[in-house]
Amino acid sequence: MLESIPGLHHISLTPDKLLARDEVIVIVDDDASIREPLRIFLESHDLAVVEAENGNQLRKLLGSVKIGLVLLDIGLPDTDGLTLLPEIVNDNPGVAIIMLTGLTDLEVALDCMRKGADDYLSKPVQFDEILLVVRKVLERRHLISENLKYQEDLENAHFRIQLLHQLSLKMNSVYLSTVELDEILQAILVGITAEEGLRFNRAFLAIFEDKGHVLQGKLAIGSECREEAARIWAELRERKLDFLEIVQNIKKSCLNGDTQVTKLIKSLQVSVTNSEHILIRSAYERRSFLVENGRADVPVATELIELLNEDTFVVVPLFSPSKSLGVIIADHFVTNEPISKDHVKSLEIFANQASLAIEHSRLYMEMEDKIRELENVTHELEKNKDLLVESASYSALGEMSAQLVHVLRNPMTSIGGAARILAKKITDEKNLEFVNMIVNETTRLEYTLKDLFDFVRQMKVDKKCEPLYPLIRKTLLLLQPTLLRHLIQVDLDVTEPDPVLEMDEQLIRKMMIHLTRNAIDAMPEGGNLTITVRQQNGWVIISFADTGAGIAEAIQKRATDPFFTTKTYGTGLGLTLVEKIVAIHGGSFSLNQKPDGGMEARVSLPEKTVCSFGI
Repeated sequence: MLESIPGLHHISLTPDKLLARDEVIVIVDDDASIREPLRIFLESHDLAVVEAENGNQLRKLLGSVKIGLVLLDIGLPDTDGLTLLPEIVNDNPGVAIIMLTGLTDLEVALDCMRKGADDYLSKPVQFDEILLVVRKVLERRHLISENLKYQEDLENAHFRIQLLHQLSLKMNSVYLSTVELDEILQAILVGITAEEGLRFNRAFLAIFEDKGHVLQGKLAIGSECREEAARIWAELRERKLDFLEIVQNIKKSCLNGDTQVTKLIKSLQVSVTNSEHILIRSAYERRSFLVENGRADVPVATELIELLNEDTFVVVPLFSPSKSLGVIIADHFVTNEPISKDHVKSLEIFANQASLAIEHSRLYMEMEDKIRELENVTHELEKNKDLLVESASYSALGEMSAQLVHVLRNPMTSIGGAARILAKKITDEKNLEFVNMIVNETTRLEYTLKDLFDFVRQMKVDKKCEPLYPLIRKTLLLLQPTLLRHLIQVDLDVTEPDPVLEMDEQLIRKMMIHLTRNAIDAMPEGGNLTITVRQQNGWVIISFADTGAGIAEAIQKRATDPFFTTKTYGTGLGLTLVEKIVAIHGGSFSLNQKPDGGMEARVSLPEKTVCSFGI
């Protein structure tokens, strides 16, 4: 049946289906002796009739009442009926017109029909004949009107099917990000409110937040956006864009703004603990509720009616197989038209599409989270694998070094001791030169063995709260003769207060000695060593900057590798030990090439903000 098509504006007709209940027939004739009896006759057949004496009175009636049919006399005192006919047809296309004339002239009759008249009667004519023609014209008018509405509803139904098809294709082809989800949901709301769609004046979307504890308003389309959207809609449809392209373009206009209805729905928050609230019941019971005049099958929250400023609306649920997602609310806030059950059924179809979109987006977000988790786990596995390989290498290296230290220490000590005794007893300068060479090389080997021993042994750490500056000054005092001998000027740049570190004093001193010696080796012709200390965000940053030649970038990356060195003499363990000591103290170590030449060794150690001395 025609009445079952959603969105159809049916005319409420009188029992004989000739006129709508608020429509009238106008008799336009300057002869009251014809006009008044005809009016009485037609009224006796349940037809609403008004009279007009001339063309001007007819024009006023056309602007003030709904006219279904005009019985128009050709000969009027102020205008010719044939002149008035095209004006009525052009300005009032839904009005039927029957021309009346006192002359029987075929040419006049044909002229009337060409200009848009529905029929033509020559006076004198019987009232029964007039009634018969009036009925036929009104029945034909009603059939044409119904046919136009039927065609319109078919087009709108095709539009809705096409929209739902496009939405389905969109959701079946890709996962939906948050941005894409908003676009799809907005498209659905447009379809609910569009003239070609369900014609609701307003549509609201509320969904449960991530934890599912609160139903939160998200999107809305309302009357203040409807006219602008309709204008853009018509313009874009002329360009033959598909629906999603149209929505994308409309979105750039008022639909994406902070409109009144958007502010209104975003203020909506309903806790799931309020289990009797109509929105929560609709979502969890998966039932649609039609609220009419503030009443429904379940209690309607007063605050919801106040929020919407409307007591007639429909609520449909959004849900996936596994969970409730939210609700859509729609109303006829502007037109106050009744909401039929067919409207509710059609709205449920749109709600199903919205549910699919939200579920697709939720699954996509979960997949993204899982991918990130897998990436993090993979990164940790790779990191741990590298650490295991490095640990195994260091373990083998340590075992080998420990054996070398054990095997070489006693012979080196014996050779060095014997050479020193001989040096004291030999007076021949040439022989003494060779003996001193043995002493010097033995001393270097002893230092090498000591570095190896420090590297392979398990460091015993005895941390205490100590001020930093006295330790720096004592270390520089210890190395003062070497610095003077190599013509190196030391600048100490520190700021107060003196930072307090929880540290092993012997290890930190050893770290400073290695970094200072490294700087000395980098400046064989002399130079400047600047030691800077700064406190920043709970960290103490110690910088050793020299004016030497620096290190090539490729070599710099390997500077802390065990036994790697560019020196003619040395073990290559100095910076490795520095990095190890800094790590023991929870800090970080880096080497950086200075823009103006030279290298900067930077040590960052955590400052102890709460520390008691002597503990």
